[in-house]
Amino acid sequence: MLPHRQEIASVVVCEDDDVTLELLCDHLAADRFGVLPAPSASDALRLCRYNQPDLLLLDLSLPDASGLDVLREIRHADGVESRFDPRLPVIVLTGRGAATDRIRGLESGADDYVCKPFGYPELRARIGAVLRRRTSRRDGPSRVGDLVIDPIRRKVTVGAREVPLAKKEFTLLRVLATDPTRVFTKEELLRDVWGYKSPGKTRTLDSHASRLRRKLDPEHGRFVINCWGIGYRLLDG
Repeated sequence: MLPHRQEIASVVVCEDDDVTLELLCDHLAADRFGVLPAPSASDALRLCRYNQPDLLLLDLSLPDASGLDVLREIRHADGVESRFDPRLPVIVLTGRGAATDRIRGLESGADDYVCKPFGYPELRARIGAVLRRRTSRRDGPSRVGDLVIDPIRRKVTVGAREVPLAKKEFTLLRVLATDPTRVFTKEELLRDVWGYKSPGKTRTLDSHASRLRRKLDPEHGRFVINCWGIGYRLLDG
């Protein structure tokens, strides 16, 4: 039996340089962080919206938008309609080291500002410090009908019954719960839950959705509705 891996926190790593992105992801994964790579601003915003990470490492020079615009969009979010957590801890990681750049980043809402080139041990210490300062930021439970999702304890209940879920089942449920009556396409779910760039003919989503449906409501299958040929939604509209 393999040893159980307990992740410290989940981190979106937004960095457009492939070598730096791979280096950061490898080091963070070795230190038991759940890593979500984002080579562009659009990738970072999508992952922050649907995966509810604990922290965002954000480069400022991105191919499709400024990192400062990403930061401002998160900070100006209402936490409801936008589905971004405006209190998400963000560490800017950039080659722009001028005082004006640092001040602009901090005034835009960054929790810390690290200049390249950087040493990973120091960055790791800064990540830990930011997470310790923001331990109270996490959202409380959310309710969809008689389904309650508690992200802090990773606990799901239907009525009075607790439902144990695997990690990807829990993530899939949280994505569907962001807009319970909306139909999420298979391409969206495979991209946002599993990180697939090209879904191909995989049955991963269908098998996870089927297991999730049986666990949530084994008798009536009220949740995780299959919209044939399109995707899935959580509730009937």
